[in-house]
Amino acid sequence: MSAKPTILITGATGQVGNEFRFLSFTFREAAFIFASREALDITKRKRVFDFFEKNAIQYVVNCAAYTAVDKAETDKKNARAINARGAKNIAEAAQKHGAFLIHISTDYVYHSTRNLPFVETDRESPQGVYAKTKLQGDKAVLKFCKEAMILRTSWVYGSFGHNFVKTMLRLGTERTEISVVFDQIGTPTYARDIARTILNIIRKIEDEEVSRVEATGIFHFSNEGVTSWFDFATAIFKIKSLTCSVSPIRSKAFPTPAKRPPFSVLDKSKIKKVFGFKISHWENSLREYLEL
Repeated sequence: MSAKPTILITGATGQVGNEFRFLSFTFREAAFIFASREALDITKRKRVFDFFEKNAIQYVVNCAAYTAVDKAETDKKNARAINARGAKNIAEAAQKHGAFLIHISTDYVYHSTRNLPFVETDRESPQGVYAKTKLQGDKAVLKFCKEAMILRTSWVYGSFGHNFVKTMLRLGTERTEISVVFDQIGTPTYARDIARTILNIIRKIEDEEVSRVEATGIFHFSNEGVTSWFDFATAIFKIKSLTCSVSPIRSKAFPTPAKRPPFSVLDKSKIKKVFGFKISHWENSLREYLEL
């Protein structure tokens, strides 16, 4: 690398954003700007453009998102503002200033019962406000920023924020038995693995191992492997030696305001081919997280 590039992390107090803050202490190849919503409200176009004017930014990782899936059903305005309009604002500013944009998206844009891992060219079929607004954001990013990556991931958990693993750990100590759905299939993804992967993408672009053109477009990233929420919970309890019993139930026994994808396994062949990545299995990453 030549001079250190500057990486802007939006949504820096969120689940993935905080992982960049943690990794920044050892990732010496770049300078970081961490922007919380208070520091940079991406829904305000002028503020976004002013922020880019004041800071020389070479890469943007947009971690800012409205992720309250069920709440979004009755809070459509805010979900759309952050996930769709906010993504568009970031994309336009990145385009104007020549910054490469990595926008984190979701498996929720797909919704199918065909039980085959999704590839990046598959047709999207979002159900619910969260999924639809995230897809709107994806399309805006690709339309308004010529050098941008959409990184779709799934079932994210980590050290920061609220997530399934933390909920299971709490319930596993409070109760003797819980029920978890077994008919939703996907892949748990450790937030720190997402951040590591994105930093490795930036490193490879900077080292000219991969061009910006090759890195542009839709990519999938999750940990390897396939599981259900029931088996995921069982694995958590096993690793932590919790004696709470887990019973499998169908999704219809646990109705939610927003529909969940019944099958959302992501095919990672593209990101592995373009960047030469080896991806950790979800059980290994879960164990790393739980044994921290």
